[in-house]
Amino acid sequence: MKKRLLSSIRGQIKKQYPKYSEDKLDEIMYGVEGIYLTITKTIIIFALALILGIFKELIILLIAFNFIRLFAFGMHANKSITCLIFSSLVFLTGAFLCKYITISREVLYVLYLMVLVIMIKYAPADTKKRPLLKSNKRLRFKILSILMTIIYFIITILIDNNLIINSLIIGLIIECILILPITYKAFKMPYKNYLKYGLST
Repeated sequence: MKKRLLSSIRGQIKKQYPKYSEDKLDEIMYGVEGIYLTITKTIIIFALALILGIFKELIILLIAFNFIRLFAFGMHANKSITCLIFSSLVFLTGAFLCKYITISREVLYVLYLMVLVIMIKYAPADTKKRPLLKSNKRLRFKILSILMTIIYFIITILIDNNLIINSLIIGLIIECILILPITYKAFKMPYKNYLKYGLST
């Protein structure tokens, strides 16, 4: 179904824009395939969350995670099936934890300190397909990652909503896992991809 749909879309684009080269079409279809995979993965994970009764928790966790991911970036799985399995396990488990656990303030403060250290040391983490080539851009995203972590911490101090508190810290922890060099190594992916272009840290 996926191949048939993507082939049909490619044909329609080629028909609409006959002057496009094969390289240009490949570039467009890469983006189209990414959108398709994101939609299908999201539908599956949302359906599982509904069945498990953790849909609200999943939504709040995803919001918390994606806000920090905008700046800290991190690893992407090479294969869609790997991404689906990993995302399902991580986010559904995370949503369960958001719903059912209560973290003491002392433990929260320790966790935030650990997250802050990781953000300072490793954010942002680029990928092979999206290397962060400009040093000023890397510095800007590092600062924004640190600021977002501090904002999450301030929110945690000010509010008394266990679900949101859990979602903020668990979203940060998931993001930290995705920017660690050991995670890249475990999935056999290159780290600090901008170095391949002769750029320094």
